[in-house]
Amino acid sequence: MTKSTDLLPEGLEDCLPVSSARITTAMRACLDVLDGHGYDRVRPPLLEFEGSLASRMAANSGGVQTRRMFRFVDPVSLRTLALRSDITPQIGRIAATSMKEAVRPLRLAYCGDTVLIKASQLDPARERLQLGAELIGADTIEAASEIVTLAIEAMKAAGMIGISVDFTMPDLVDTLAAQDLSLDPDTIEAIRRELDTKDAGGLKQVGGAAYLPLLYAAGPFDEALTKLRELDAGGALATRLDGLEEIAERVGDTARLTLDPTERYGFEYQSWFGFTLYAEGQRSAAGRGGTYLIGGSEEAATGFTLYLDRLAEVAPQPDALQTVYLPLGHDADAAAKLRADGARTIAQLSVDEDTSALGCTHVLDQGAVKPL
Repeated sequence: MTKSTDLLPEGLEDCLPVSSARITTAMRACLDVLDGHGYDRVRPPLLEFEGSLASRMAANSGGVQTRRMFRFVDPVSLRTLALRSDITPQIGRIAATSMKEAVRPLRLAYCGDTVLIKASQLDPARERLQLGAELIGADTIEAASEIVTLAIEAMKAAGMIGISVDFTMPDLVDTLAAQDLSLDPDTIEAIRRELDTKDAGGLKQVGGAAYLPLLYAAGPFDEALTKLRELDAGGALATRLDGLEEIAERVGDTARLTLDPTERYGFEYQSWFGFTLYAEGQRSAAGRGGTYLIGGSEEAATGFTLYLDRLAEVAPQPDALQTVYLPLGHDADAAAKLRADGARTIAQLSVDEDTSALGCTHVLDQGAVKPL
């Protein structure tokens, strides 16, 4: 019987050997891809001052919401600390402070845990392992294309198949509303809210009837882009739509592309371009990315985050390594060479061990490896 003291909080769980092996293999594969493209890994701390985390992402929606983070008072500084819910703001801080003199464009990679006070019903996990890349100091089609294609390559290296990318335009409403001076800020926010819920009736009721066609300009990329161009009579979206089309051309047939121009969930601080990543067999998003401004320095950046534990749920199990049983009194040098060559070893500790139950496939016998 499980004791109450053995239970974990809601939304948290242990990662056992099989899952851990998948996560570790996927992590190594993804980081190798990022390193191969010139992204240097950094490791920011798990917690920071709340104000720093809250101020590093500039967005009309308010940027990073610290109310979703665990917060407490630092007994040393007496200031409020927060456990990170997203690593990207920390990369922004590093770029704006410790590496502000580094040559641009600056390419940084990261991998680490994040936590939330409360998760959503659709995604109840409150702890996530994030892995990602940030391209800082460039707000161009080339930069956005590099980030999208890099994310796809990393997912494929982790064993993902059936990858699809859903493009979005986080500042769409603001861009269109700037052409209509009759809309006040409250109406604009109401329009955003109704578009988020895909509520046609609600959109009419709040005075956003002109935005109704946006609800239907979603789907396969080419079709949705054509609909948006037809709706953009004034040309307010022309440069953005041209940019999306060029990014899509760079992606080519490496992933299935869709477009949902009004989607904002998960894009709290992105600016003109955002995207969500999916893979075959996954029920929820595998990652997200897009363009944004770093608060304080106002420097442009583009990046993506993969939820590594989600990827590992459908990633293939790593190939089993040869596991060699080392009897008492074995040759230590021979065992060290086996490990250097990629084998696993398990040393005997008592005379009554069951080698099969321990997962051993071979045994070191008189300096030679023999199958069990």
